[in-house]
This record gives sequence, structure tokens and C-alpha cells, in this order.
Amino acid sequence: MPRNIYGPDHEDFRAMCREFVERTLKPRAEEMIREKAIPRDIWIEAGKQGLLGLDIPEEFGGAGAGDYRFNAVCSEELSSFTMAVASCFGIHSDVCPPYIVDLGTEEQKQRWLPGIASGEKIIGIGMTEPGGGSDLAALKTTAVRAGEGWILNGSKTFITNGYQADLVIVAARTDGSKGAKGITLFMVEDGMPGFTRGRKLDKVGQEESDTAELFFQDVRIPDENRIGPEGMGFIAMMQRLPQERVGSAVSNLAHAKAILDETIAYAQERKAFGQPIGAFQHNKFKIAELVTAIEVAQAYVDDCVIAHDQGKLSAVDAAKAKWWSAQVQNDVLDECVQLHGGYGFMNEYRVARAWRDARVTKIWAGSNEIMKELIGRELGF
Repeated sequence: MPRNIYGPDHEDFRAMCREFVERTLKPRAEEMIREKAIPRDIWIEAGKQGLLGLDIPEEFGGAGAGDYRFNAVCSEELSSFTMAVASCFGIHSDVCPPYIVDLGTEEQKQRWLPGIASGEKIIGIGMTEPGGGSDLAALKTTAVRAGEGWILNGSKTFITNGYQADLVIVAARTDGSKGAKGITLFMVEDGMPGFTRGRKLDKVGQEESDTAELFFQDVRIPDENRIGPEGMGFIAMMQRLPQERVGSAVSNLAHAKAILDETIAYAQERKAFGQPIGAFQHNKFKIAELVTAIEVAQAYVDDCVIAHDQGKLSAVDAAKAKWWSAQVQNDVLDECVQLHGGYGFMNEYRVARAWRDARVTKIWAGSNEIMKELIGRELGF
């Protein structure tokens, strides 16, 4: 079914994103897997192409698009290539900048946003801790007042862009007596004494994604690096998680659809018992189910993209889009592996890597179980 949420300007931008994938990303796919990171020159090129500053106002070097559909288009094209690159760029350009744009001072915007838009400053966000994943209100990293600044202690884990990051937005507890209302956001900058990183984490999939543990030992943070009011960090994160979750949904479906299209082509070409494997009734019906699942989920996610662009997307509707798209993505890719047979288990086939890459989408950005909990609460349970 044709989609109706994008206009000519969006499709022109899609063509530019697709060209970036073909010209810059695909020739270096194996290099990124080997290095477990996106090389810095690729970040710079993405910045030159205007892919990293869609949410950043023009006066700070961004595109100032003011239309979330451009973010969605970029995510779709990157995700069709690989979930890992889409994740790294998404955290950098889709998740982090709104914290600075919405909450930052004029001085902070001038200091950080131009480098983020150009790709010269890679950014990540430190929410998850070793002792607690989705339970953000229970975080243990602390920031204690010290003169004109703060002393930060604690650790974060599973941080996308963490190993290379020049900037990290860190959620820390500034008042242990106030629960969720005692959390504040800070910008930690590369080179601050006491800020160190662990190794690049060895993950099941998404090898290209730079993922690391971060450690803070008596890191002195000037108050000029506090983002937003003291004690408002948890609320700020909750207000911005819907964008992360709808972005995740967009990425999930684009990723699955790209591999499903390749699987359909494979089922048309691959022959067994004298006919294409897609001609067998079971496979034909299965592929029909997969195409239907993607298109029906896409209709809901497209509606969420429009609602978010209009400022109307609720946290619960974003949760629905996030968990269902992750479930559909994983179900579809598992069947794609099956349709490829033994070749589907070989890493040189994109379907095998995509299958591994997708598994984490039911965990990150709030696990599917947490998403269902949010929906259940809205229903009065």
C-alpha cells in the first residue's frame, strides 16, 4: 500500500540519504564491523551532508528542519543499510540534540551544537547503569555540590557512541531524598579528569556500533555544564523518550522491510525440486503474512510520526509503536532466516547479520515488557 506521509521535499532528501549510504557507507561496511565503530571521517561527511543537525537550529549550524518526517526519512535509509549505523547516528542526531536545544542556555548551545551538527563532536547519552536498565528512577550515579560545580561519581553501561564520544549527557542523582525528582542532567566532556571508558563491548550483533561502559571517579563538572534545572532530569528524559521510541519504531520497520525485500528476491531466484522456493504454498503464504505484518505496522508507525511532528504523540502511543515494531521486526527476520535455509545462518549474508542486529530492539529504549507496563497503567491496571 502506498504511504502518504511524505512529500516531494522528503523524497528529495531520501535520495540524498540513499546516495550517502551508497557512496560513503557501503564501501566501508566491513571496516566498520572490524573496528567496532564508525570512523570519524564518516561522521564528518554525514555532517557535511546535513544528516546530523536536523533538530538543530540554523544559527547553530543545523538544518533547523522543523519537520520530524525528515528525521524519519534519514532513519529509514540508514536502517535499510544497517541497524548499527542507524543507531549511532540516531543517538547523535535524533535523541541527544533536543536536550540541548530545549533545555540548554544560549552559551551551551553555542558551545556544543555546531560541533554536533558538523560531526566533529560525537555525542552519547548515559542513562543505563550496570545495576538497573529500564528503571531510570533508581539510578545510582551521583553528583554532589562542590563550590561552583559538582563532583560526579558512578558508571554507565551499554552506551551507544560511548567509546568515541566527545560529549556525553549524563543523568545523575543530586538529591538522594527526592527519588525521581532528585535527578539532574550534566554534560561530561572528553578529557575531564576522572572520566574514563571501558573496552568496546563485545555484542551479539551490531558490531559497527561503538558501545562502551563509562566510569566517573570524582569528575569535577562546572555548573555551566548542568543541562536544565536541578532536579528536573528525570522529567526531561520522560518528556523526550517518545521521540527516541518512535524513532526506534521507524528504524525497526525499515530494517525488517529491507531484508524482507531481499528475501523475496531470493525466494524468486532460489530453486528447489524444479521450482522457485517461493512458489511452494507454505512459503508463499508465509511471505504474504510477512508483507502484511510490515505494512500494517507501518501504517500505525506512520501515524505516530505525524502525531509526533504535530506535538501530539503520547508516551503510551510511542510505547505501542516501539514494542510492536520490535516484535514484528524480530518475527519477520526470523522467518527470513528460515527462508534462506542454511545460507541464512552464514554471516556473509545480510539476513544473518540483520537477524542478530535486531534482537536488541526488544530490549533497548525501554524493554518491550516496560512498554506493555506503560500501556497497562494507561488502561487503569
